[in-house]
Amino acid sequence: MPKLQVITLGCSKNTVDTEHLLYQVQDSYEIVPEGETCPVDVLLINTCGFIGDAKEQSIQTILAAAKRKADGAVGRLLVFGCLSQRYADELPGLIPEVDGWFGARELDPLIKALGCRPRPEMSHGRLLEGEYKPYAYLKISEGCDRRCSYCAIPFIRGKHISVPMEKLVAEAKALAAQGVKELIIIAQDTTYYGLDLYGKRCLAQLLRKLSEVEGIEWMRIHYSYPADFPEDVLDEMANNPKVCRYMDIPLQHVSDEVLDKMHRHVDGAWTRELIRRMRERVPGVALRTTLIVGHPGETSAHFKELVDFVKEARFQRMGAFTYSEEEGTYDAEHFKDTIKPAVKQKRLNELMEVQRGISFAYNQSRIGTQVRVLVDAFADGVLVCRSEFESPEVDGEILVKYTAEAFDGAEPKSLVGQFLTVRITAADEYDLSAEVI
Repeated sequence: MPKLQVITLGCSKNTVDTEHLLYQVQDSYEIVPEGETCPVDVLLINTCGFIGDAKEQSIQTILAAAKRKADGAVGRLLVFGCLSQRYADELPGLIPEVDGWFGARELDPLIKALGCRPRPEMSHGRLLEGEYKPYAYLKISEGCDRRCSYCAIPFIRGKHISVPMEKLVAEAKALAAQGVKELIIIAQDTTYYGLDLYGKRCLAQLLRKLSEVEGIEWMRIHYSYPADFPEDVLDEMANNPKVCRYMDIPLQHVSDEVLDKMHRHVDGAWTRELIRRMRERVPGVALRTTLIVGHPGETSAHFKELVDFVKEARFQRMGAFTYSEEEGTYDAEHFKDTIKPAVKQKRLNELMEVQRGISFAYNQSRIGTQVRVLVDAFADGVLVCRSEFESPEVDGEILVKYTAEAFDGAEPKSLVGQFLTVRITAADEYDLSAEVI
């Protein structure tokens, strides 16, 4: 069989696209794991084109693959995903070594280019690559109808399209059959789910249906937009034991003026009230957010308001990044990116230093508590675990030292994918240590 390798860049949504693609073509190719450097007949690169750094990484990866092709280690080189969707007219002339360019919404044409027939009846299938992991991402919709001023996603991924519930349930069952215990619910905006198909927001209803899938023990919600937040989701989180008390809700800023320029359709008062209601209705919920510093027009007073908000809100998890102007967006056409890079970086450093102290205090407060954890991996004598309050790949981990005595002689690899009850014994601002009970 010819050998096929896929390099996936960017976010977890790209990972899901790759897994769907591989499932459709696996009978026609030997799949070479990403990272191996053996010769392959076809190399696919799933690109990201969201912000400057991601675009640069995608271009460098394509150029490195083109060199492999020139050296005879790659037969055909095909590129798909967000970068080729965004720059479909320019890229073919710039990198002629690529044999085919396909957009982020063109999986069927790509499957045909690989000599296979798209099979809609198998579109719920996923081929999970690499070592076993007990979690997987479930993409519940594609595209976005929001028009945040800084964001290129709507014209890369298109309008919001929800995946029908029955298809998502079938996909969840297929993942559970592969040993998946946790579903991480993702989309450009998970709270918008269902509006186009069912005439209303249906995330809570979807969670109920998914919780009936045998083998799925946890569900975790990412990428929730704050405006018009469907609060029946909070009821589901509070009352459904399979829905983790964890919410990823990118807020981006808190200043009324900055939020208005960003076209976020909320203000600071709404944001603070939403956080209050989340914590009131879901006691103990872990909140994760993402913030942008250096948006055009952000003054030192706006930034101070943001810092004060972070100190006040005390998010359990927080990420932040500096504003990056993206061509084609409202910001690029209407505002000048006048804040100097050094100022942006200084603000980012200050904000993250504040968050480090908050994260450290939160983790320290957990010492001595008992918690249920899922074992993700075993490495260097340690079981790498998470509780419902940590999401994989973006949050810290709970590390449990393995001893044969503590686990009745069970092989450590056999514990991956199992749930344990542990006691937290130590913590820093990121990771925690624990012992099995």
